[in-house]
Amino acid sequence: MSSALTIGARALTTNLAALQVIGHNIANVNTEGYSRQSVQLSTSGYQQFGNGFYGKGVEITTVERSYNAYLTREARSTSSVAAADTARLARLNQLESLFPTGNSGLGTAINDMLNAWSDVSSSPGNLTARVVVLSEAEDFATRLRNTAGQLDLMALNSQQQAEGIVGDVNKLAQDLATVNKQLQEAGGTKHTPNDLLDTRDKILAQLSKQVQISTVEADNGMVNVFVAGSQPLVLGLQANRLEVTRDPADTSRIALAFVQGGQSTQIEPGLLGGGELSGLMTFINEDLTDVRNQLGRLAVGIATTLNEQHKLGVDLKGNPGQDFFVPPSSAQGIAAASNTGTASITATVSDSTALVASDYDVRFDGSNYAIVRLSDGNTQTFSSLTPAPVVDGLTFTLNSGSLATNDSYRLKPFEAAARDLQVALGSPDRLAAASPVQVSPGTGNAGGLSVESLYAISSPATGATVAFQADGTYTINGALPGTPFKPGVPIEANGWSLTLRGTPTAGDTFTVGASSTTGIGQNAGNAKAILDLRERPTFEGVALADGYVSLFSDVGTRIQSAKFASEFSTSVAQTAETARANEAGVNLDEEAARLLQFQQAYQASAKFLQIAQSTFDSLLQTVGR
Repeated sequence: MSSALTIGARALTTNLAALQVIGHNIANVNTEGYSRQSVQLSTSGYQQFGNGFYGKGVEITTVERSYNAYLTREARSTSSVAAADTARLARLNQLESLFPTGNSGLGTAINDMLNAWSDVSSSPGNLTARVVVLSEAEDFATRLRNTAGQLDLMALNSQQQAEGIVGDVNKLAQDLATVNKQLQEAGGTKHTPNDLLDTRDKILAQLSKQVQISTVEADNGMVNVFVAGSQPLVLGLQANRLEVTRDPADTSRIALAFVQGGQSTQIEPGLLGGGELSGLMTFINEDLTDVRNQLGRLAVGIATTLNEQHKLGVDLKGNPGQDFFVPPSSAQGIAAASNTGTASITATVSDSTALVASDYDVRFDGSNYAIVRLSDGNTQTFSSLTPAPVVDGLTFTLNSGSLATNDSYRLKPFEAAARDLQVALGSPDRLAAASPVQVSPGTGNAGGLSVESLYAISSPATGATVAFQADGTYTINGALPGTPFKPGVPIEANGWSLTLRGTPTAGDTFTVGASSTTGIGQNAGNAKAILDLRERPTFEGVALADGYVSLFSDVGTRIQSAKFASEFSTSVAQTAETARANEAGVNLDEEAARLLQFQQAYQASAKFLQIAQSTFDSLLQTVGR
């Protein structure tokens, strides 16, 4: 009879414990990172009597949580990639707002500045038209400087956000080390500390959203965490840390270092894999750098092109034209930290139509010099830096000193160009709208040709005569053979460009000579030349007036690519998390069914215990008589 009482008592306490576990599940149905728990039951053994073996009831083996290591690891890794893509997309969307279209855009400012020369070409002596040119140029320069300033501010904010994320990562690493200690202390029992393991997995999930991690789990539930492939962020009870530093080769870029025992190790950005930190670093070090170079190239290309043409003209006072914009500064080479040489290297613009928006490295291997375009890795090799090599419209000059073997120098020719752009002229009479050359039609010309424009394209030589032949060709100073004439196609020679319209007649002549100093106020040759710059292929084949298009399209392409990547990785992460939650999450319908099941079992156990007690009491009463 005592056995029956024991069976009833065990059944009662076991089913009550099961109800407690079910209640715990229901209470935590909305708790982030909670894994459903369930009791594992087994028989309490048996005892042998003469007429057979009798069971001793039920007991709880353990309380087990629903956990799938593969699905959990998959959810963590996919969420890490999604976090990186989402963080980058969010920053790129902010970047897009800096490059509006319409009247407030840089494209409009460029065209307004160039088109303002139209009124000057129509009325070169009109000071009001000249003031408008300077005003539009100042507006363009101001917009460039403001945009560059906003890029700098965005870079600073992103770097501060990255530092905040690194602080969160270090805090989570410390928390995980604390949980590891608690798991070590709980490891002396045969049962698993389910809620503590959920806390561990929640920390790992939070970590993986900040930086991609890999884990190695011990038998007692303790976990070691590695970042960037093999750096032990958490090793047992010890938590190391990450640190945001500056790239020694380029202080505008941030770098990530792993710190262990006072020793700092640089982490390659490509090893981060995923996490919000990786997305931010990609934005700062790649997207923002590329867009800043695009904006800087726009400033350099326009400033250099206008300066070159403006200096070929003559102002209202008869003086040669000066720089229209303050010339962009030469890029000074930044020596790598490991350099042992004493070289001073600069990069200056030599051809504004060949510029590529990129930073460059100059490297020396002991025998040859390599100039590396960092945007795509394109490399050109030279046996010497004398004479100064020209790459992508830039002249790389060794000013002094020498490079030692394995030395490297970083050059950023476009980084500060937009930020520093200024109009050089302060007075409207200094606009060099006049051309230093003028054309005189021959007195015997038939009148079938008219002069559309004449301006200098380099230091011009005067005293040339264009004469038309009977076969429709023309000669310059009588040099044969003649060149076929096409109306509207410039005749270029001796540093000037002459455009004629109409039909030539044999014997027609046009003589190009020096401009008269008395007619400068009516001379608009150089103003027309600057107007013609609008169609000049400057930015990888794109016209000068459309230079903003390549910048805007580059930003748009990056956003579209990031949006697709974010949507795809987020979808994958949601699918993986759903699979994990289906395995480990609490289902209220299922818990309600189990609640009813164990409630009935508890009631039945109580009834059985009541009957056993009643029977035992009857037996005692009978024996007592």
